[in-house]
Amino acid sequence: MDYYTDGSCEPNPGLGGWAVVTLEGPVALGCDENTTNIRMEGLALLAAIELWEKGDTIHTDSQFWLNVLTKWAPVWEAKGWVKKGGAIANLELVQKLYAAFREKNPDIIWTRAHVGTAGNELADEWANRAREGETLG
Repeated sequence: MDYYTDGSCEPNPGLGGWAVVTLEGPVALGCDENTTNIRMEGLALLAAIELWEKGDTIHTDSQFWLNVLTKWAPVWEAKGWVKKGGAIANLELVQKLYAAFREKNPDIIWTRAHVGTAGNELADEWANRAREGETLG
C-alpha cells in the first residue's frame, strides 16, 4: 500500500488540517483550530506510520520531518532532547513521531510537492478539506 501525507494551515499559524490518503481516497484526517503547517505535516506522517505495515511505502513532501526523523532527532535524543539553538518546537510530537519511526522502521520517500504527483495532490486536497472541517465519517 502506498500512503501519501500532507498538512495544511491557513493562515499559518491558524486553522490546520492533515490527511493520509491512498490513490483510492483518504484513510485518516484531522484538524486543529490553532496550529502550524509543520505540526499538521507531522501529525499526518505520524498517522501514516501508525497505519504502515511491512511492504507499504509512505510518501511525504515534508523534507523538514524527514530531517527530524533521520538526522536531528537522534542527536537531540542523545543530548537529552535539547538543541544548541534553544527549545525544540513541537517536542512532544517530535518524540512520539521518532519513537514510532524507530519502532516500525517504515519506508518513507520524499516527493516534491505540487508537481502533479497524483497521491501528493490528493493528500493536499484532503488536508485542505480536513482543515475546512470535513471528516471521514
